[in-house]
Amino acid sequence: MVKICGIGAGYVGGPTMAVIALKCPSIEVAVVDISHPRIAAWNSDKLPIYEPGLEQIIQQCRGKNLLFSTEVEKHVYEADIIFVNVNTPTKTGGRGAGKAADLTYWESAARMIADVSRSNKIVVEKSTVPVRTAEVIEKILVHNSNGKVEYQILSNPEFLSEGTSIQDLLNPDRVLIGGKDNLEGLEAIQKLKAIYANWVPEERIITTNVWSAELSKLADNAFLAQRISSINAMSALCESTGADISQVSCVLSKNTKLGSRYLNASVGFGGSCFQKDILNLVYICECNGLLEVANYWKEVIKVNDYQKSRFVKKVITSMFNTVSGKKVAVLGFSFKKDTSDTRKTPAIDVCKGLLADNACLSIYDPRVSEEQIRRDLSMNEIPWDNSVMAEPMRFDYTRQVSVFEDVYEATKNAHGICVLTEWDEFKEIDYQRVFDSMEKPAFVFDGRNVLDVDKLREIGFIVYSIGKPLKQWQSC
Repeated sequence: MVKICGIGAGYVGGPTMAVIALKCPSIEVAVVDISHPRIAAWNSDKLPIYEPGLEQIIQQCRGKNLLFSTEVEKHVYEADIIFVNVNTPTKTGGRGAGKAADLTYWESAARMIADVSRSNKIVVEKSTVPVRTAEVIEKILVHNSNGKVEYQILSNPEFLSEGTSIQDLLNPDRVLIGGKDNLEGLEAIQKLKAIYANWVPEERIITTNVWSAELSKLADNAFLAQRISSINAMSALCESTGADISQVSCVLSKNTKLGSRYLNASVGFGGSCFQKDILNLVYICECNGLLEVANYWKEVIKVNDYQKSRFVKKVITSMFNTVSGKKVAVLGFSFKKDTSDTRKTPAIDVCKGLLADNACLSIYDPRVSEEQIRRDLSMNEIPWDNSVMAEPMRFDYTRQVSVFEDVYEATKNAHGICVLTEWDEFKEIDYQRVFDSMEKPAFVFDGRNVLDVDKLREIGFIVYSIGKPLKQWQSC
């Protein structure tokens, strides 16, 4: 029996290893993590992350060929193939702070693998890493194994979208495997390819060299983020000219050279990958003297930051140039629907922008805990652009922020509503009931363009939708 060990039980490691266990019942899959609370959650009825379809797979496989454990070294020692799914955050200090990837966890994992391994291993990069990380990891493994163990390093980046990651795993548009172009490397590629071939058509499994696989992951996220920033830039122009971004998006989507994905204007992109990976790409370009290329990708993030600040400015100016002391209901805190992940969610910057103007926020999200919301709002992050100094937040978020488990309580007596996540349930709210309980005039700021604007205006709301003609909402 082939044994697989997945190091890291987070948003990538947990779902990926679970689907492998589901589709490969003859393979024993162990997911390991040093966090006892996280592993305990994976072994409970309340999983540490929310993904549609994940719970059913865990229930089907856990205790059979899928286990979650804190015995990291034991399962690494026994494994034939090791997937490294550890976090690679952006550095917060030292050289490259704010841009470069922090590979501390990856290096620690590599040294541990070298310490405990007594048989040959295939080590798979699942985490998003800078180009040529495999070369560094190989040096660590080789120099700490005294020639007793042989390693093959493969790059197998994930292309998952949170909220749909299980479907992305079950029916991927492509699986990418990068390895060395020698006999041992090609054999390792074939072994990993054979695992995916249990459910992925062979034509969807792409093989490349290691460096191309590592860079393809960064390029993939950069291109998607660029597309979002592009449509958001157009939304600002629509508001100034009287065009309608939904109509522009429709026209663009009919162009077969472009397609219809990622053409919805919004308050901005979030999540753990887009900004982090673009900044990593920027740093790599700068290190290679490609300053023009680095500046090009910086603009993608600048537009995203601009979209969030523009939204905050619209809320404040619309509500008579101040939200000081006013209750603003925030609907949605996760960075997208169908996930509890709040990493880099636009809601953080929007909330902080409103709090800086002394607003009182009432926040509702169906999947994000109050503890997580308060933790996110209390943290100050290093600015990605070192030329911009971060201003410390001076608000008392414990006093100015309330978190509700009921949407009607969150909106009661509010002056305005900001929709920041496209949860389906927000379309089904009884907005007449909401309007009746709010202060007047009652404002709605739809940061995801998911609400029925005409119906809201019939009720009596003043509505702002991103990229829509301003004449429709300027007058009370």
